[in-house]
Amino acid sequence: MDHLDEISVEELQDALDNVEGNKPTQRLLAAIAYKNGVTQTELAEWHDTGRRTIYSWLKRLDTDESLEQAVTDAHRSGRKRKLSEKEQQEFEETVHEPPVNVGVDAPALVQQYLDETYNVEYSIPSCRRLLKEAGLTYQKPRRTAAEADAEVEETFREELKKSSGRWTPQ
Repeated sequence: MDHLDEISVEELQDALDNVEGNKPTQRLLAAIAYKNGVTQTELAEWHDTGRRTIYSWLKRLDTDESLEQAVTDAHRSGRKRKLSEKEQQEFEETVHEPPVNVGVDAPALVQQYLDETYNVEYSIPSCRRLLKEAGLTYQKPRRTAAEADAEVEETFREELKKSSGRWTPQ
């Protein structure tokens, strides 16, 4: 590649000291290795990617902007949110209420709630993401014996506390 002939390894190493993030670092390390004689095929194997990707990484350096800017990706905004900021805030307040107060009989009906309330369709993984953004975490329910006697269970817990949590013979 002729365009890397104008860039020294020292310049690449200086840029490496000034970048943050995995991808820019990976791209500069690949360029340094390439300047030291490593082939694009070998770099592709090292980085578990294709030769075309390595070529693109190296070609990025053929620009008038600084090396730090050349290896850094531009901001990507992603897909537009289906809920407005106000709707997102309302949803977050709602999910912190007990399900019965909201008129939903189970937390698993978030998808249906969003469809009925805001007329937007979300996949189950997106519903989980929304719940996580609202500050909630998934917790498996603890199993309890349906036919357990509450008094016997409480007596057992008291005896366990008295024994400092150790099992003791009777």
